Amino acid sequence: MDRFFKITERGSTLFRECLAGLVTFMSMAYIVCVQPQIMSGAMFNVTTGADAAALVTTTCLVAAIGCVLMGLWANYPLGLAPGMGENIFVVLTVFPACVALVGQNGNTEAWSLALGVVLISGVLFALLSFMNLRKYLVEAISPGLRGGMSAGIGLFIALIGLQHAEVIVCKNNLYVLGSLAEPAPFVFLVGLIVTASLHTLNIRGSILYGIIASAITALCFGKIVPVYPLGLPADPSPVVAQMNILGVFYYLHELLPFLLILVFMELFDTLGTVIGIGTRAGLIKDNQFPDIEKVFAVDATATVIGAVGGHSTVTAYVESVTGVETGGRTGLTALVTGVCFLLAMFCSPCILMIANYRPITSSALVIVGALMLQSATKIDWNDFSESIPAFLLMIGIPLSYNIADGLILGFLVYPIIKIFSGKGKQVRWILYALTIVLILYVAFLKS
Repeated sequence: MDRFFKITERGSTLFRECLAGLVTFMSMAYIVCVQPQIMSGAMFNVTTGADAAALVTTTCLVAAIGCVLMGLWANYPLGLAPGMGENIFVVLTVFPACVALVGQNGNTEAWSLALGVVLISGVLFALLSFMNLRKYLVEAISPGLRGGMSAGIGLFIALIGLQHAEVIVCKNNLYVLGSLAEPAPFVFLVGLIVTASLHTLNIRGSILYGIIASAITALCFGKIVPVYPLGLPADPSPVVAQMNILGVFYYLHELLPFLLILVFMELFDTLGTVIGIGTRAGLIKDNQFPDIEKVFAVDATATVIGAVGGHSTVTAYVESVTGVETGGRTGLTALVTGVCFLLAMFCSPCILMIANYRPITSSALVIVGALMLQSATKIDWNDFSESIPAFLLMIGIPLSYNIADGLILGFLVYPIIKIFSGKGKQVRWILYALTIVLILYVAFLKS
């Protein structure tokens, strides 16, 4: 196992990898609750026709398959699951368009067509992976931009954590300080203090211990109630293999923009997550990310599998960085996370108990966000042709509340500033080509 996963070679241990996999799962477990609510339409008072109980089972299955593939094939500590952002886009944008084409709201034919769009976008994404275009793109990104990505993602997940803890709330489209007298902020603060203190003392597993402390505090406040932890998973068959592929080609002219947008969203979400976490884990050396094409191929394959399971785009999760901070450096971390998702099907009452009360895991996100911000030191702040695009990346990700949109903002201006500052030769051709594509995307598809 040590030779296969290169555990010693990457400076880790078996215990550390297993602990990191558990922490990654705890940080991602909320998707088991959220994804069925979104994809069934219940969160938005929309009826897609997808069965929520079946979606719980397939969420666990799809995430488990993605994580296991990442661990065994790519050997990186990245957890995969249906992505936040893409799922909302599918339900609120792609599905209504399909309804307009084939039927009324709630018509399963429209939902099958939307799943067909997701599957074909995954196939297109896979083609990009096997052509190694994304590998060249990663190698063309400067250390400053990578630092901006990692720091921006850190700010983004810290913002998510503060929102989950109700420390920061949105009122009238403005972020303001919430009421700190409520139980949620207190649960968050307990986890934060425990995690930060143990991390300062260099105690491994500090993030997991913080989550446990928060869970105990939530239990004392009555925010979670102990439940019998075991239960049989629901029948997944109502949502499996329901996609309509031929229908996508029949309506290709109308659905092509949605296909391209999903490919773009997955490309930039995965790119930002992989580079951000890879930078933090020290896996990128001499501007090279070994076997990154395998990471992208796993991501694309998981998206195709996800569509078969009735889900939106499957992607690498930024919450994986919690496992990296716990010490995870190899695919064994992802493998353990995948096993946890499989077990979650049979322990769903216990998982839902914790995941349904988001302040329990919010401290982990804030701590990790602070750690990822250290990557900003890799930006050459004296060179405006590097620092301004990196800064736009850094603030664009949290302010747009979307990794892909933040990356687009930075990548749009980077080659242009380089040209006008007389440093155009420092930019590789693939970034120039990407800039042209992004301009067309923003002008004709983004709206």
